[in-house]
Amino acid sequence: MRKIVLALAVLIVTSMILISFSFNIKNVEATNDSNYIMEHVEHTVKVLYDGYVFINDTIQITGNASSFLMGFPYNYGPDIVECVAYSSSEIFPVTLNVPLGNNIGFYGISVSFPQGTPKLFTIGFMFSNRLLTASNAAIFTLNFPAYPSFTESVTANASIIIAGATYINGTVGGFTYGEENLPAFTSMPANITFGISSGSIQSFNINQLDSEIDISQTGAMTGSDNYYITNDMPTAIASVKISLPLNASNPTVQDQFGRSIVGSWVGSFYQVNFSTNLASGTSTLFLVKYSLPNNYSMQTSPNNFTFDFPLFQGLDCYIEQASVTVVLPEGANISNLNNTLIGSVYGLTKNVFHETVVVSRGNVSYLETVLPSEETLQFGYQYNSLWSSFRATLWMWTLAIAGCAIVVAWERPKKAAPAAISATAERLRTEDIKSFVDLYEEKRKVIEESESLETMVQKGRIPRRRYKVRKKTLEIRLGTLSRSLAELTERMNAAGSKYADLMRQLEVAETEINEVEAGIKSITARHGRGEISLETYRKLLTDYRHRKERTESTISGILLRLREEIR
Repeated sequence: MRKIVLALAVLIVTSMILISFSFNIKNVEATNDSNYIMEHVEHTVKVLYDGYVFINDTIQITGNASSFLMGFPYNYGPDIVECVAYSSSEIFPVTLNVPLGNNIGFYGISVSFPQGTPKLFTIGFMFSNRLLTASNAAIFTLNFPAYPSFTESVTANASIIIAGATYINGTVGGFTYGEENLPAFTSMPANITFGISSGSIQSFNINQLDSEIDISQTGAMTGSDNYYITNDMPTAIASVKISLPLNASNPTVQDQFGRSIVGSWVGSFYQVNFSTNLASGTSTLFLVKYSLPNNYSMQTSPNNFTFDFPLFQGLDCYIEQASVTVVLPEGANISNLNNTLIGSVYGLTKNVFHETVVVSRGNVSYLETVLPSEETLQFGYQYNSLWSSFRATLWMWTLAIAGCAIVVAWERPKKAAPAAISATAERLRTEDIKSFVDLYEEKRKVIEESESLETMVQKGRIPRRRYKVRKKTLEIRLGTLSRSLAELTERMNAAGSKYADLMRQLEVAETEINEVEAGIKSITARHGRGEISLETYRKLLTDYRHRKERTESTISGILLRLREEIR
C-alpha cells in the first residue's frame, strides 16, 4: 500500500512539472514574436548644432511580424525626448519603456506593424544634450550607446556624424565601426572625445519658439519668430544659428529690449549675434522678422484662397515648445481647416475684423526633416477684395465727422484757454527720467545676473565661497538701486497722471513677475517631490515662461516710452 501511494505521489509531481513546463513554453512562444530574421542594421549617431543627439537605426528584416522589439542600456532611457518609427511610406506606432524579453537593465521600445511587415524601416531617437559634455567651446565628449540592443544577433554598421569634427579618443576606434555578428541583448555604452571649430556645435536649449505669419490685404506675407533660449554651455556664447522658412528674405533681429542686433546668413542658416555674450546658465529672448513670398497663399477663385505652409523644415536642433500663428487679412474668414498634423493642438480665434489660426506642438526636432511626409499647415479662407478699401473709407468718414465738429466748435464763443502749467509737472526734469530708465535697466541686469549665479551654483560650475561673495555684492547693489528708484518713482508720481499711470503699470508688471517666479519655484519643488508628472511640469513651466515673457515685454515698452520723452 505504501508503495502504491508513493508511486501515485511521484506520478502527480511529474505530471505537474510537465504541465508547468508546457505552459512556460506556450508563454515564451506567445511573447516572442520571432517569425522574422534580421539581416542588417545601420546605426547612425548624429550630433545636432544645439548639442542634442539624433540616433537613427535603419533595420532590414525578412519574414513576418506584427511587432518589433529593440532597446538601449537603461541609463539612456531618461534622455530620450522623442522616438518615431517609419518607413519610406508610413509611420508606425511606438511604445516606450517596455521589457526587453526577460532581461533587466534595458530600456525597451516596441514597434507595431498594423499594415504588414516592412522589409526596411527606421527607428529615430532624439536624445537630450545631457549626453554631450563640453570641456570648452572646441572640445566635447559624447556619451552614447555604441549599438542598439536586439533580441537576436545581427550584422551592424555604425557611424558617428559630427560636422567638421576631429577624432581625439574614445571607447570606439573612430567615427565608423561595425560588428559582423552583434550578439543578442548587447549592452555597450560608449564615449568619444572630439574637437571642432569654435561655435559649430553649442549646447543650448530652445525653450520656446513662437512664429507668426501675417497676410496683408494685398497678399504680401511677413513673418516673425520669437525665440526663448537658455545657454547650457560652461562658457558664454556670442551667437546662435537658426532656421528660417524656405525663401525667407530681408531678416532683421531685435533683442528682448527692442534694440536691433546684428544677423547674417551662414549657408542655409541665419546667425544671430548677441549684443552681449549670453552667460552660462542664463536665458534670453530675441525676435527675427522677415519677408515671405506670397506663393504660400494661392487664389483658387475670385473670393477663395488656400494657405499651404511647411512647418519646422531644415531644423538642426530640438525645440521644447513651438507655435505657429497665421493672421489673415481684415475681413477674411476660415472656410476649411485641415487639422491633421500629428501631435498638434489647433486654435481658431475670431474677432470683429480678424481671424487667426494657431498651431501648437511640443517636442519639435530634426526628426521633422526625415519623416516620409512633409508636415504642412493647410486651410482655405474666403476674402473679398473690397475689404482693402475699408480702412480708407473709415478714415474718410472719421475726418468728415471731425471736420464738422471743428466747424461747430469754431462758431461757438471762444473761451480763454488755461495758461497755467501744473507746478508739480515742472519739478520733473529730463535728467530725472533718464536716471530712472538707466537705473531700472541696470536693476534688470543685476536680477538677471543673480538668476544666472543661482543656476551656475546649482550645476556646480562655481565654488560655494565665490557664490556667496558675489551674491552678497549683487544684493547690496540691488538694494542701492531700489532705494534710488523709489525716490525717482515718487517724483514721477507727482509729475502728472501720465507718469503716474506708467509707474502703476510698472508696479503691476513687477508684481506679476514675482508671482511667476514664486510659481516656478513651487512647481519645481512639487516635481522634485513627485507630486506632478514631467509632462505637467513642462506644461506649467511653459505657461509661466509665457507670462514672464509678456510681462518683460510690457516693462520694455514702458521704458521705451520714457526714453522717447527725453529725445
